Amino acid sequence: MLKIYNTLSHKIEDFKPLSPPDVGYYSCGPTVYDYAHIGHARTFVFADILQRVLEFNGFRVKRVMNITDVGHLTSDADSGEDKMEKGAKRENKTVWEIAEFYSKDFFEMLSKLNIKKPEIITKATDHISSMVQIIELLEKRGYTYKLPDGIYFDTSKLRDYGKLTGQNFEQLQKTLKVGIRVEMVEGKKNPTDFALWKFSPSAGSGLPKRQMEWESPWGRGFPGWHIECSAMSMDKLGETLDIHTGGVDHIPIHHTNEIAQSEAATGKKFVNYWVHGEHLLVDGKKMSKSLGNFYRVEDIEKKGIDPLALRYLFLTASYRIQMNFTWEALEGAQRAYEIIKYQVSSIKYKKDSQRTVLSAEKLGKVNELRDKFTEAVSNDLNIPVALSVVWETLKSNIPSSDKFDLIILFDEVLGLELAKSKIKNQKSKIPEEILELVKKREKLRKEKMFAEADEVRREVEKKGYFLEDTDSGSLVRKM
Repeated sequence: MLKIYNTLSHKIEDFKPLSPPDVGYYSCGPTVYDYAHIGHARTFVFADILQRVLEFNGFRVKRVMNITDVGHLTSDADSGEDKMEKGAKRENKTVWEIAEFYSKDFFEMLSKLNIKKPEIITKATDHISSMVQIIELLEKRGYTYKLPDGIYFDTSKLRDYGKLTGQNFEQLQKTLKVGIRVEMVEGKKNPTDFALWKFSPSAGSGLPKRQMEWESPWGRGFPGWHIECSAMSMDKLGETLDIHTGGVDHIPIHHTNEIAQSEAATGKKFVNYWVHGEHLLVDGKKMSKSLGNFYRVEDIEKKGIDPLALRYLFLTASYRIQMNFTWEALEGAQRAYEIIKYQVSSIKYKKDSQRTVLSAEKLGKVNELRDKFTEAVSNDLNIPVALSVVWETLKSNIPSSDKFDLIILFDEVLGLELAKSKIKNQKSKIPEEILELVKKREKLRKEKMFAEADEVRREVEKKGYFLEDTDSGSLVRKM
């Protein structure tokens, strides 16, 4: 049984979709006004792993991801510029050009990290009519009010508003008090109230004319950020979704408001399982251009590091734990990933041309490793434990054919493209320094000083070389 931590219930639950084996899965996509960074990369690797684990457990996944190309303002207070308009002004391009350019960059990042492209990708600008219909329904049901700058959702009208956060309505008002998280737009009834539709600036306001705006029953304008995801998800997956994912930063406002407007409009539960990924820090700090620690996958490639080494690094920590990125940690992940690829390529070329019948002991070991891996990934995506099973498999004494088959099965979840692993041709001589370390290790092994020999092996690997033990001695190759 697949178990997953549900933010809504604040506990790990058995996963039971509405119509098994089908799963309706919506994951929050990017706002395409700037480059995607490695923090985004971690969130989308987590969302990809969840899809792969669902499929590994026999579910048929219909995954939808949005592209936000309008309505996401620079402030949670329903004020400030639309991020897309700001991006267009920054680069002296149209909003449509900005959306196209950064969407392309985003999907290139997904490809480099071997993240499966969701079955359905949908743009906010393609769903304006659906958003208007939801707002009209909310208006008829008494959940809205009008201010000079737009149509707002009255959060005090919803009895369980804020349930995703674990706080009640009064606690949320204090948490989001004026001047700290959400500034009070003049006329708002409650700090937590949010815009469903924003009016375009009037001709005499002195504000720049928007490039993206539409007619509506309330006047010309554009949708609020939150209403977009409700419209897109329900259009594609129905009024109740099995799973909705995103980053933890979306819990208190964006996802809380998605629930409010969706459930107020339909009278039904919006999402059964909310699953959130934690933040990525860089050198212990929040990533920001001003701090100079804003990194893209492209920056990693420029340092000669495989993007899949970054994916490997993300797999070493639970998606629910805040992770700290350092270049040293990434270099360590690169070494580990190269070692796995080398060992997989070795067993790939060693595997028997004809399979032999496994002994009861080795058949038991194969089943044990498969079960351990399945149990780990099915226990709230415990990928760090699953990775340890990969290493245990590589070190086991089961035949190469069965070892290879197990690793490739595991990689259906890990997504490290291990089936493509190849032994590199040795084009250069092994440095004398490395050969001396190999000799030193051989001597230590003969003297049964295995801990010291392992330390020498690690030193060789840090210098970019593999060691493989054979009956005739140790072989060394460049990574």
